[in-house]
Amino acid sequence: MITSVLVANRGEIACRVFRTCRELGIRTVAVYSDADDNALHARVADTAVRLPGAAPADTYLRGDLIVRAALAAGADAVHPGYGFLSENPGFARAVLDAGLAWIGPPPEAIEAMASKTRAKELLGLTPLREVTEADLPVLVKAAAGGGGRGMRVVRRLTDLERELAAARAEARAAFGDDEVFVEPYVEDGRHVEVQLLADTHGTVWALGTRDCSLQRRHQKVVEEAPAPGLSFELTQELHETAVRAARAVGYRGAGTVEFLVTGDRAHFLEMNTRLQVEHPVTEAVFGIDLVALQIRVAEGHALDDEPPPARGHAVEARLYAEDPAHHWAPQTGTLHRLAVPDTVRLDTGYTDGDPVGVHYDPLIAKAVAHAPTRAEAIRKLSGALERAAVHGPVTNRDLLVRSLRHEEFTSGRMDTGFYGRHLAELTAPAPDPYAPLAAALADAHGRSRFGGWRNLPSQPQTKRYAMAGEEHEVRYRHTRAGRLEADGVRVLHADARRVVLEADGVRRTYPVARYGDDVHVGGTILRALPRFPDPAAQHAPGSLLAPMPGTVVRIADGVSGGTAVRAGQPLLWLEAMKMQHQITAPATGTLDALHVSPGQQVEVGTLLAVVTAAG
Repeated sequence: MITSVLVANRGEIACRVFRTCRELGIRTVAVYSDADDNALHARVADTAVRLPGAAPADTYLRGDLIVRAALAAGADAVHPGYGFLSENPGFARAVLDAGLAWIGPPPEAIEAMASKTRAKELLGLTPLREVTEADLPVLVKAAAGGGGRGMRVVRRLTDLERELAAARAEARAAFGDDEVFVEPYVEDGRHVEVQLLADTHGTVWALGTRDCSLQRRHQKVVEEAPAPGLSFELTQELHETAVRAARAVGYRGAGTVEFLVTGDRAHFLEMNTRLQVEHPVTEAVFGIDLVALQIRVAEGHALDDEPPPARGHAVEARLYAEDPAHHWAPQTGTLHRLAVPDTVRLDTGYTDGDPVGVHYDPLIAKAVAHAPTRAEAIRKLSGALERAAVHGPVTNRDLLVRSLRHEEFTSGRMDTGFYGRHLAELTAPAPDPYAPLAAALADAHGRSRFGGWRNLPSQPQTKRYAMAGEEHEVRYRHTRAGRLEADGVRVLHADARRVVLEADGVRRTYPVARYGDDVHVGGTILRALPRFPDPAAQHAPGSLLAPMPGTVVRIADGVSGGTAVRAGQPLLWLEAMKMQHQITAPATGTLDALHVSPGQQVEVGTLLAVVTAAG
């Protein structure tokens, strides 16, 4: 019987596994990098072991250090979570060779399926060996791992070599394996998967379907179970293919088989030999705990002949620290507050005050709603996200709410091209016009500027805020009675944390929180602006500023000061949160200056280069 589990992972998944272990009375062991020194998963575990360093290659990808940590902490089992070493057969073998229980599939099954190239060959499919114009578009894909890392869509043959190199670099950094392959890219299909659970006694459960079509950069954003609109025949075909794949490799534990569905046809993508990020929607629909079942299977227990019946519908949304309106740029900073209504399940690796850093995935939390019908689950989840307090870095929260309420999603007609078609409308600014006034009134609370004998009204006070990329100036004044008032709006209440306004007969309440110059008014983020702009903050035209903190990993070949460049030409690459981000020339002209070099760490707003436009 397992008594102590080390989770060879971090963040949200480590916290989620620890939760089940506590319920089962199992002791927990965390591993943490220097960047995660005070991370939630390290704080909540019964025991924690440091992995010196910050980069994944030095810490969470070091299987030898993790096995050593398990033995030192007295663990008798290892759970790999997802990502990092979760699909590494060498790590699974090292765990077993150390005399520890492995809460995952046999190394041989991982070896057969963890490489997407070998998995396709097992099912009689082969990747493209040579790519021609007739094959375009194609998808470059990492053979190991998942989460969209090491994936690139190529639409021009001249881009293939560059995208292969970028995919290899991402895959190596994320999984320690730079093998990639190329396959045809199916435009705008639906991403559908089947959750499997198998024991050592010959039983394999197919736990329904999930739809994960809403994706950015090939990473899932919204998932649901069951996948809507599939025929009974297609669902049966998906189940049968998934079970056949599991039996072909002697699978054990939790795993997922993924497909791209176009019309009534299903194209095999891969088998993930691990727990998936979106596993909570399956848990909600089947009323099970997949982690608890993983542990039972690892202990040798048999599953029931049939899984429990499915009930209702569940939808999950991933809350990321990123800016969808600016190329999904990852964001960092302090997560001052995270509060989501308890009508939904929240899985997270953060609490109030935790930093969101540059080294790992920008996932903050997953919110999951379950209800008798799909429409009710969508309504519950979108309402909870809309009411959530998420104070700190910019997130995709507003995008999630709009996505869940978009007619194409609510009608079940979405596909993987959803954000390609709708991102502009989903990220179009829709700020509350009264948010800047609420921010100013909260800030002015208690700052009456009158003496006891003054009986004349004060001059209007002004404040400036940046909101949704635009500058807003608001005016208010103190009355002789010490109250605050604004033209056209009744101020019913104003203090530092709450403002109540009435305009056009409608009363609105605004919770307000300020962190330095950042002000959160309800779901709106504003930046308090100085009264007079700082001349030192101005940059020359054509300046390229770092859109995110990260590391300069590569400068384009042949690029240096004085080089002629064309608009859109790649100049350098930044790596942040395990993804590479290309920085391109804003115009055709001359690269006057290059201010960074490979390996250099940069902060948001760091001057990277200056391009002077021709003519």
